[in-house]
Amino acid sequence: MAETKTDDGAVAEKAEKPKRRRISKRKAVEQHVRSYFDAMARRDARAMAEHWSADGVGDIVPVGIQRGRDEIQAFFSATFAALPDAETTLTRVVAGDSSAAAEWRLTGHFTGAPFQGIEPTGKPVEVRGLDLIELEGGEIVSLTAYYDGASFARQVGMLPPEGSGAERAMMGAFNAVTKVRQAIAARTSS
Repeated sequence: MAETKTDDGAVAEKAEKPKRRRISKRKAVEQHVRSYFDAMARRDARAMAEHWSADGVGDIVPVGIQRGRDEIQAFFSATFAALPDAETTLTRVVAGDSSAAAEWRLTGHFTGAPFQGIEPTGKPVEVRGLDLIELEGGEIVSLTAYYDGASFARQVGMLPPEGSGAERAMMGAFNAVTKVRQAIAARTSS
């Protein structure tokens, strides 16, 4: 309580008004992103979709584009079905007034349903990624997710281990085919 002097010199206590705290735009963006990743950590695709605008666009760079809540929910439902023990950890959020960058890590085992046409192998998966998120009116309108798709393919056994003899043989075969194509193109253009 604050003290003030009255006209006659007496000291009177005056109740202070409680200070109103306004949430900053950046803090609101950060809270929305954290809430979205909390839903992901719970493997709740429906709750994730509720964070999006009706016509939001998700660009999962190694996979493709999802348009609207239904496609976004379907993509994450398929992801969680493929990795039924998936654990997602949000490691960092850098928020601005209407956008944020979110760094994350997903771990689990590819023991569930097929993912993007790939049959489950039972292998452990650890993926690190970065999402660039734009919001309007408290909803996600755009999200671009970057992660190493080749690393995922190696972990599930679709590509050979990095530096292995199988990888060197595959690269050698690829380079041989490329050289043959270049030689054919050079002959047909002359």
